[in-house]
Amino acid sequence: MLMKRRVVALLSPLQELYPVTSASAVFGYHGPDIPEHYDFTLCAERPGPIRTTMGVDIIVERGLEALAEADTLLIAGWCSTVEVSSDLGAAILAAHARGMRIMAICSGIYIPASLGLLDGRAAATHWEQAAEIAARFPRVRPDASVLYVDHGDVATAGATATTIDLCLNQVRREYGAALAMRIGRQLSAAPHREGCQRQYPELPTTGPVPDSLAPLLDWITANLDRPLTIEDMAARSGLSCRTFSRHFTSQLGISPGRWLLDRRIAGARALLEETDLSVETIAQRVGLSSAVNLRRRFHNALNTTPAAYRRSFR
Repeated sequence: MLMKRRVVALLSPLQELYPVTSASAVFGYHGPDIPEHYDFTLCAERPGPIRTTMGVDIIVERGLEALAEADTLLIAGWCSTVEVSSDLGAAILAAHARGMRIMAICSGIYIPASLGLLDGRAAATHWEQAAEIAARFPRVRPDASVLYVDHGDVATAGATATTIDLCLNQVRREYGAALAMRIGRQLSAAPHREGCQRQYPELPTTGPVPDSLAPLLDWITANLDRPLTIEDMAARSGLSCRTFSRHFTSQLGISPGRWLLDRRIAGARALLEETDLSVETIAQRVGLSSAVNLRRRFHNALNTTPAAYRRSFR
């Protein structure tokens, strides 16, 4: 029987619901076709009605005792003017010391920062909070240019919109790329965005700008087995290669060639985890043409071989 990991979301007074519901969408129930790998629950320092930014209350039944059982603590925001109480701080530090992972979203960074858990470390920070974080916690290195930073025991996400990115990253770490892709596909989440991608990329100021890259990204993902080129993607978008590359990089913080290779590697990882297909067949299915090319690209990306990667999931 699958032993489910326990994710506990810590709610604060005047809680924003978006990061909480986004996390529950990743760690919650996905129907009978996807096995349940997580238990997701809520807690608060003072259980009971918790006011939300929507103007309604939600009832939280569990208190800090939930941290003693948690594998992961999600801190879904925090008011910077509210001090971390000694009880809350002690409960988090004790749970962290026994191995509990902490994920702090947006202003949730104030809690691990105030407890010294980010001293000497980089932390993804919302661009509006970077200066304050640097002033209040001089030993923390705030980075407002990335989606998230994951140190293993503590991970931070710069903005609430990156909650799903960070949560899917955790699924990948714990259960592999295949499950993360299945959950992301069910949620119609954007294809995997690495933490190093920018939070608020600049938009092009000249030339035709499509409303969204989503249709193109879906088309690329559905045609990974084809020998796609930048010219193919640009033509699909109705743009010149130069304009397309500039627009793509500005929107996603990564070049179209790098993005395409990342998708091919992600597809290869999923097939290595879930199937017994040969490396040659997988290479053809993800558009890397040959086993030799797949092995080289795979090793450059992950510092391991496809065979060793497959063994780690068997």
